[in-house]
Amino acid sequence: MEVKRANVGSEKVLVVSTGKQELDRKLGGGIPRGSLCLVEGQSDAGKSVLVQQFTYGSLMEGLAVNYYSTENTIRSLLIQMESLGLPVLDYLLLGMMRIYPIQMIPNIKETALMFEALLDHYKAQKAEIIVIDSLTNLAMYSQPEDLLGFFHACKALCDNGTTMFLTVHSQALDKEMLTRLCSLCDVHLHLRIEEIGSSLRKILEVSKVRGAHKTTGNLVTFDVEPNLGMRVFPIAQARA
Repeated sequence: MEVKRANVGSEKVLVVSTGKQELDRKLGGGIPRGSLCLVEGQSDAGKSVLVQQFTYGSLMEGLAVNYYSTENTIRSLLIQMESLGLPVLDYLLLGMMRIYPIQMIPNIKETALMFEALLDHYKAQKAEIIVIDSLTNLAMYSQPEDLLGFFHACKALCDNGTTMFLTVHSQALDKEMLTRLCSLCDVHLHLRIEEIGSSLRKILEVSKVRGAHKTTGNLVTFDVEPNLGMRVFPIAQARA
C-alpha cells in the first residue's frame, strides 16, 4: 500500500474526509478542520464504523491520528478496520496513527481523574485528529459538571486546530445534557437503526455541521459490508 504523507501538518487540508465521496457530500463536503464532533446513537448503529471511516480518510490525507478505544485492543482494532476495507497497519508502523486502548472504571471519582488524564495526554501528543470510541462509560458515571468541563476543554483544543471525534451511546445522556453538549460541539451526528422494507438499515442524521462549505444532507442511509465498510444507499433505493 502506498502511504500518503505529503500533507502531514499541512494547512491545505481544510476538511476531514471519510474517504467516500458520496458520504462526504452528505456531510457538506467533509468535517471542517478544528471541529469538535459528537457521534451519538444507539447500539450497533454504526458509530465506531463511522469514526473509523474518518480515521482512514484522515490518514489518507496525511493527517496524524490518535485513536483512543474503550472497546478494542490494538490488534482487534487493526483486524476490525482491515475487515472493513480500511487497512491502517502501515500508518501505525510509520507513526502516523497511534492506538491507545483504555480500560474504563465505572466509578465517579475515577471518572473525574480519567477526564484529567485524557486531557493531559491529548495536549502532550499534539495529534491533528483525536478519536475517542467511546465515552459511554465515562458519561454514565461522571458528574454533570465533570462531563461539561471535559467537553469545554476539548472545545478549547479544537479552537487551536485539533479535530476531535467523540462517540457515545444515546442512553448514556439525558435529554438536557445531550442538548448542552450539542450546543458546545461544532458537529453533531446522530445514528439509529430503522426497518426499511424488509431490511434493517442504519440511518445517519446530520444534525449539525458548523462551517460546512455546502448544504448538509439531513439523512444518510447505509449498511456495513465486509471489505467495503460503509455502503451508502440512495434515498429512493432506501425507501423501496
